[in-house]
Amino acid sequence: MTYYKFQDSEKRVRIGKIICLARTYTEHAREMNVHVTEDPLLFLKPTSSIIFDHGTIIIPKQSQCLHHEVELGVILGKKAKSIPEENAMHSVLGYLVALDITARDIQAVAKKNGWPWAIAKGFDTFAPISDAVMKEKVPDPLNLDLMLRINGVVKQRANTNQMIYSIERIVSFISEIMTLEPGDLILTGTPEGVGEIKEGDVLEAQLDRLCSLTVDVKHE
Repeated sequence: MTYYKFQDSEKRVRIGKIICLARTYTEHAREMNVHVTEDPLLFLKPTSSIIFDHGTIIIPKQSQCLHHEVELGVILGKKAKSIPEENAMHSVLGYLVALDITARDIQAVAKKNGWPWAIAKGFDTFAPISDAVMKEKVPDPLNLDLMLRINGVVKQRANTNQMIYSIERIVSFISEIMTLEPGDLILTGTPEGVGEIKEGDVLEAQLDRLCSLTVDVKHE
């Protein structure tokens, strides 16, 4: 079993399913030449893709092109099924900064053929996450600076207030489809600036002044 690491706490919460959103920032949708949808678009990542701070992203032999996507992560603390938006925040436990790593070449083939994205998103090490911050320490999750540096150079920078969907809308929408359980992790999508990572790169992700994540990259 894999557990979250909470800042300044011995709290043990097992990581559950990882639900990811696509196209949640308008500028990112534009750079990918895709349309924003009225309802969130969802896909899943396996828990085996999780690594923590100071871990290593492994470039699998099946891919020649990995891309970085920095994201706000939302951790569920209570079971939620068909929960209305006005009650959705009661189910949130905390937040973290995460990277959704994508085998972009594999994803491009999947998109062309109308196939699922599971392979492109699901390799081991493709979901680095930081230590978690309890909800009480975050007055407004939709006013947080999100940033990613690679080898010291800023590659992605945005504020979560640019997200198309609110946290309440996201949690409520997902709970209408699948039951959300304590420990589930929602990755809320990435802003513009995605790009390739290569062996030897050092990635530093930051969520405001709340939490950070540093990982490196190696070939399999």
